[in-house]
Amino acid sequence: MAIYSYKGMDRSGKEIKNTINTESIAAAKAKIKSMGIMLIDIKEQKAQGTSGGTSFFKMGASVGVDDLAMMTRQLATLIKAKIQIVEALAALVDQVENVTLRLVLADLRQKVNEGASLAKALADHPKVFDTVFINMVEAGEASGTLEIVLLRLADFSEAQVKLRNKIKGAMTYPVIMGIFGFGMMNVIFIFVIPKMAKIFTSSKRELPLITKICIWISEFLQNYWWLLIASIIGGLFLFSKYIATPRGRGQWHALQLRLPILGMLVKMINVSRFCSTLATLLNSGVPILTALTIVKNLIPNVHMKDAVEKARISVSEGATLTAPLVQSGHFPPLVTHMIRLGEKSGELEPMLKIISENYEDQVESKIGGLTSILEPIMMIGLGAAVGFIVFAVVIPMMDLNKIN
Repeated sequence: MAIYSYKGMDRSGKEIKNTINTESIAAAKAKIKSMGIMLIDIKEQKAQGTSGGTSFFKMGASVGVDDLAMMTRQLATLIKAKIQIVEALAALVDQVENVTLRLVLADLRQKVNEGASLAKALADHPKVFDTVFINMVEAGEASGTLEIVLLRLADFSEAQVKLRNKIKGAMTYPVIMGIFGFGMMNVIFIFVIPKMAKIFTSSKRELPLITKICIWISEFLQNYWWLLIASIIGGLFLFSKYIATPRGRGQWHALQLRLPILGMLVKMINVSRFCSTLATLLNSGVPILTALTIVKNLIPNVHMKDAVEKARISVSEGATLTAPLVQSGHFPPLVTHMIRLGEKSGELEPMLKIISENYEDQVESKIGGLTSILEPIMMIGLGAAVGFIVFAVVIPMMDLNKIN
C-alpha cells in the first residue's frame, strides 16, 4: 500500500487537501471519486534519504516520542494477536495521525513485504528510530519475543516522556527566574551604568574597586557583546562535538556520575531502567543473555552500560550476574545485595521489580528535592547580583554627597 496526497473540490466548491492510503494511484482516484470529490492533483508521498544516516520527508512534521510510543504499543498488540507484521504495519498506516510517521510505516511495510527484517527496515530511518530501538527490535526478532520487546519499548518511551515532563515542570520556575534576571542585568549594565559612570568620572575622584569592576563589565557588554554571544555558541558547539566522540562521551558520563546531587539522580534513573527492563524480559521468558543485551542498549551512561556488558559476559561464562556490577562501583550496595539474594533464591525477577519500583519513587523524590533547592539558589544569586550593582553605585554616590 502507498500514501497519496491529493487536492480536489467537493460539491460545494470548497477546496480539499488530504491524504489517502491505497494499493495504487488508480485505486486512490477511484476512492476519491466515490467520496464526491473532483480531483485536481494527486501524487505519491515517499519516505526518502536512507543513505548517509539521514532521513528526509516530503511532507509532515517530525515524529514525537508520544506518537512513537503509541505506535509501538499498537504494533506490539497487533503482533501479540498473531497478526503478521506486514498486515500490522498496513493497519497502523491507516491508524496513525502523524503524517511523517504514516509515511515511515508505509515504507517499513514495503521493505518487510520485500523480505527485509523489521530491524533492517527501521535502520533506514535513523531520525525516527534510534539505535536503542533498532537493537532491541533486532534482539526481539532473533529471540522470537518481538511483541514483548515492543511493549517494553513503549513503556520505556512513555517513561521518558513522563520523566522529561516532570523535569520540565521542575525547571520552569528557575528558568524563568534566570531569564528574567539575565535580561534585567543586561539592561542595567548596558543602559543604566554608563550614565552613572559619566557622573562618577566627572567628579575626578578615585572610584572603589567594586565600582570599577561594574563599569568594566558595562563597557565590555557595550563593545564586545558579539564576542560573548559567539563564545557561548562556539563553546556549546565544541562541547557537543567533543561528547560525540568515544573519549569525550566517556569523560562526560563519568563527570555526570560524580556530580553531588545530579550524579545520584543519574545512577537512580539508570538502575531503575536496568532493573525494570530486565525483570520484564525475564518474566516474559526472554533468555537472560538476550535480556542483558537488550537492557545494555537501554542504558545511556557508557560506564554503567559497560558494567552490564561485563555482567552479561560473566553470566555467559557461568559466573554470577552480581560480581561485575559490584566491581564497577556504579550500582549501589543495596541493589547488588538484593540481586545477589535473588540469584541465590531463584527469585531474581520479583527482586528486580522491587528495586525498580523503589528507585522510581526515589527519582521522583529527588527531582522534587532538586526543585526546592534550585528556587532559593536562584533567588540568592539574583539578590547577590542586584546587591553588587547597588553597592557599586551607592558607595561613590555617598562620596559625592560628602563633597557637597
